[in-house]
Amino acid sequence: MYRNTYAQIDVGNLQNNVKEIVRKYPEYDYYFAVVKGNAYGHSDKICKYLIECGINYFAISSLEEAISLRRDGIKTPILCLEPIDLKYINECIENNVTITVHDYEYFKELQKIDIQKPLKVHIKIDTGLCRLGLYDKMQIKEVVEGLRKKQNIEVEGIFTHFATDGVYDVSWDNQYAKFQELTSEIDLMKIPIIHLGRSQTLLNHSKIPFANGIRLGIILYGYNTTPKPLPDDFINKLRKLKREWYKRKHHISKTITDVELKLKPAFSLYSEVMQVKQIKKGSFVGYGRIYEAPEDMYVAIIPIGYADGFNTRNKGRQVVINNKRYSLVGVINMGMIIAKVDENVHAGDKVTLIGEEITMKEAASYMGTSVYEGSCMINDWVPRVLVKDGEIIEIEERK
Repeated sequence: MYRNTYAQIDVGNLQNNVKEIVRKYPEYDYYFAVVKGNAYGHSDKICKYLIECGINYFAISSLEEAISLRRDGIKTPILCLEPIDLKYINECIENNVTITVHDYEYFKELQKIDIQKPLKVHIKIDTGLCRLGLYDKMQIKEVVEGLRKKQNIEVEGIFTHFATDGVYDVSWDNQYAKFQELTSEIDLMKIPIIHLGRSQTLLNHSKIPFANGIRLGIILYGYNTTPKPLPDDFINKLRKLKREWYKRKHHISKTITDVELKLKPAFSLYSEVMQVKQIKKGSFVGYGRIYEAPEDMYVAIIPIGYADGFNTRNKGRQVVINNKRYSLVGVINMGMIIAKVDENVHAGDKVTLIGEEITMKEAASYMGTSVYEGSCMINDWVPRVLVKDGEIIEIEERK
């Protein structure tokens, strides 16, 4: 690494999360690790470590991501959740990539291709997200039957994606019912893998009886976004009663919001102080001369900026140096930020931007986003340092 700005990925925490999930929910045959977007910004180098503790399928969003895993020596099955241009079908076959059939026209084009070697497909059903997927019952039947008859193609799986957590709304139930309706003309028992759920489906609902696969997204990385139970005071008792009435009125299925799952976030972001200087009262800091020093003060210059994905919304947020919080001043630069510090901060001191002292949830709030997006925002050229039990086990640097 040429500068000490890096994301630290705790592989031990990731493995803990997988083990916790498998221990708590042992009834599934297939545990998909969703590692699209460079594993939510954590680095796809984590995949080999996830296999060690229960992951037996990976889900990505592009052929490039799948080939990257294969080049790293990953032999575990890989599903591409988004359609792959059929002119690259041979690359899919050569790299043993399971493709998604999401559309009737895509199916018709696939039928025209002479498939010389085995190819696995999963069929995507749109049950209400209004995104990718087949949504006509008879077309779904034709697609399943047509692909089963085609030489060298195995219909290995079928899946959908829920739009909401389904804790206090009827959408989840409607989509579940829609899936059953749309697949009523086919024999699901003949399809080896059925995966409807994502992280919040797993946490908030009882197992779907006919599903034997689950896709692990945000919880894999240590975050539970389930709404927390309301405190037991008078106002919240009224809210709970109202919600129960609403759920009964709209026939919302029973949900679970008190799951005890000991998840550990794995992503931290660090930098170091490049320079500390003392400035006079009335000095202006940074571009635009926006921040005026209210007194004689110290400032620390830190090498990270919006080119690294540390966006301009971080203006005014806090960082931690030597176990103490300090606020940023001035605007976020392309490659630098400036913090108001004190005489106890020196060049070379470690700076925590995301970590135990400043959680991803807090950092995401600064950036105007959520934990889903927070780690993805940090660009790939910021090195990912993989650690386990406090020791560095691998460094990913994009050259």
